[in-house]
Amino acid sequence: MPVHHYENFPVASILMPRRLHKPVNVIYQFARTADDIADEGDLDEYDRLCQLEEFHNELESITEQKSPRTLLFQDLAVEIALHKLPMQPFYDLLDAFTQDATKHEYENFEHLQDYCRRSANPIGTLLLHLYGEVTPANIAYSDAICTSLQLINFWQDVAKDFAIGRIYLPQDEMAKFGVTEEHIAQQKCDDAWRALMKFQVDRARWFMTQGAPLGSILTGRIGLEMRMVIAGGLRILTKLEANQYDMFRHRPVLKPLDWVVMFAQSAPLRF
Repeated sequence: MPVHHYENFPVASILMPRRLHKPVNVIYQFARTADDIADEGDLDEYDRLCQLEEFHNELESITEQKSPRTLLFQDLAVEIALHKLPMQPFYDLLDAFTQDATKHEYENFEHLQDYCRRSANPIGTLLLHLYGEVTPANIAYSDAICTSLQLINFWQDVAKDFAIGRIYLPQDEMAKFGVTEEHIAQQKCDDAWRALMKFQVDRARWFMTQGAPLGSILTGRIGLEMRMVIAGGLRILTKLEANQYDMFRHRPVLKPLDWVVMFAQSAPLRF
């Protein structure tokens, strides 16, 4: 399951081939740092946007084959060139982080899914390029997994996001189930809240199931890594259900026993 601060990124897992540790960590540093600019600290909106614009300028330097000014982007340029990584996923990630600095609600799931397309799916695309496993089918599977992971992260962190002024639950679906912002502000887990969250959890599980074949298509350690990611996401959803969707008082996390179970479920069968 994703770890550390940027939660849609399996960083330097022990399952990751050693040759990929450096590019994965550099990509992670880019994503984490940009995400921090959008989310963390006491910067006002203008300062956040200015710093993210500097990131955009650095990406432009790489695109134009010019030398970036900062060490982070110098390292990123090396890995992009070495592994022939596409630039668009980096622009998409940065666009999503920039949106986080200005947009605080989502009218419907279509808008939320478009955010996931830019905030999470590019990570899977970049990893497939590093793995040398880019096909249209694999990209589609990866997009489904990454979208699911992003949704799972949202449903884990409803209270945390609300504290910084964000609600990722689609507004039209909140209205449909009779849920208001007061449910979140008061951490109210009534029947309406549970019905809404069951709907969200079921949809996140559907996306994960749609992407699950990728875990069998990828082989070796990266295949096991992918199956562990899938198992971890599904386990978080099961914990949300078990806690009756009360992520306010029982935020689901993966504990040591969970990792043992996930590994047992993910390991390839041997006869």
